[in-house]
Amino acid sequence: KRRNLREIQTLAKPFEFCHGDLTDRAALDELFSSVKFDQVIHLAARAGVRPSLEQPAFYQRVNVEGTVNVLEAARQTGVKKITIASSSSVYGVNAKVPFSESDPIFSAVSPYAASKLACEALGHTWHHVYQMDVAMLRFFTVYGPRQRPDLAIHKFTKLIDAGKPIPVFGDGSTARDHTHISDILEGVIACTQREFGFEIFNLGESQTVKLSELIALIENALGKKAVIDRQPLQPGDVPITFADISKARKILGYNPQVKVEKGIPLFVDWFRKNRQ
Repeated sequence: KRRNLREIQTLAKPFEFCHGDLTDRAALDELFSSVKFDQVIHLAARAGVRPSLEQPAFYQRVNVEGTVNVLEAARQTGVKKITIASSSSVYGVNAKVPFSESDPIFSAVSPYAASKLACEALGHTWHHVYQMDVAMLRFFTVYGPRQRPDLAIHKFTKLIDAGKPIPVFGDGSTARDHTHISDILEGVIACTQREFGFEIFNLGESQTVKLSELIALIENALGKKAVIDRQPLQPGDVPITFADISKARKILGYNPQVKVEKGIPLFVDWFRKNRQ
């Protein structure tokens, strides 16, 4: 992350980076009182379904308490617009596909998903009570350059490239809606340029890829075969994620461009150039 930050500092327009902790309310208050923000994009969180099973209280403290702190710091300094990252995990084991923002949400199956669902409720509350303009963005399995090395596509690419086994949970039939980071960014930027009151948007590719198919795409891009370490499905796993993006298309003009068949070779190319 520090390397990514250094790259941004050499390429982007000047900006100020403040290293802090969402749960440190005093530090947030100091930041918000020292800078006049027009709006806030809140992407900070403890992410990951499986790790949240081991640290449920920590996930609630960082994600839920942290979001309250950001909302309050914004409210108390007159910030009226905030865009917040949510997650497709809030849909849980939703029987209906594709997943729509209007679907009833009662089936979160991990502490991470529950924390993001709580954040959505908080966003609505701050809109309703304090008249803040709040957009909640449900990201669907984001990947691309600079992806965290513990996430599936980066992890699989690194292990396959090194000839090491990759852990595959289940029979490979679980399916995900993988969304390239460039498309996610387009959706986030579109949100900052519009006012909604309160809205929730799915940001996905609206295309599902089975785990076995994803592995094949990585194999083809690397020119190497994967060694499979088959393991049982884990608690918190869901069989499918699939975004209905019609609302985002209509209101945000969201139009994802990078299909996973193109995105995986792009990621592998980035990986090869940045192995170290």
